[in-house]
Amino acid sequence: MRKQDSGMSLPLRLAVILSGTLLLAFTYYHINYQNHLTEGGFVGLSLLGKYVLGISPSLSILILDIPVLLIAIIFKGKSFVVNTFISVVAFTVFYGLMERYSGWVIDLQGNLPVAALLSGVLTGLGAGMVLRGGGASGGDDILSLLISEWKGIKVGTVFILMDVIVLALSLFYMPLKETLYTVMAVVVAGYVITFTTSLGRPKLVKAPKIPSPLAKTQDGTVNVNNAM
Repeated sequence: MRKQDSGMSLPLRLAVILSGTLLLAFTYYHINYQNHLTEGGFVGLSLLGKYVLGISPSLSILILDIPVLLIAIIFKGKSFVVNTFISVVAFTVFYGLMERYSGWVIDLQGNLPVAALLSGVLTGLGAGMVLRGGGASGGDDILSLLISEWKGIKVGTVFILMDVIVLALSLFYMPLKETLYTVMAVVVAGYVITFTTSLGRPKLVKAPKIPSPLAKTQDGTVNVNNAM
């Protein structure tokens, strides 16, 4: 069976993407939503747009996602965008089913640090699985991945920075307590994403510096042999 760029067969890639998406949907509904933790990324920006400009999140999410998807087609290829589309559609289906049929309530409002920790670990694991499968869970994750590759920064670190900025803006309409615990969840998720996406992969080794042909020797003279 033909292997893809991620080193996985197509069925395994789809299984990893769908499993990660299911975990994300479970966490966002049963941990974040049920315990009133806020959101970062494009979801947080869409909520801010609704508060400040009165724009529906369903519209603002599209406005944010479409340009990023077009950029991803250019730099990551159609396969990546298809995988991302599968993840986004699956998330919508999974979340809708849980919202409608799940009677399971995980009430951690009396212990928000535990809720934030669980949210961070599970969302980081879910998003990391989708990335390992060759896709992304949304436009903000695509942007984090592209910035990570362009700037050589760990993807989890970019994820943290982007979400913390959005959450800081969210203080316009969200209580400080829930926002701070969401920041905690985002930081944990960022580290888990980095761990998940780098697990089993060789670390990047910096290329050795090439000595200048006019570099000085230990006695202070200039070595010109290499310049000839």
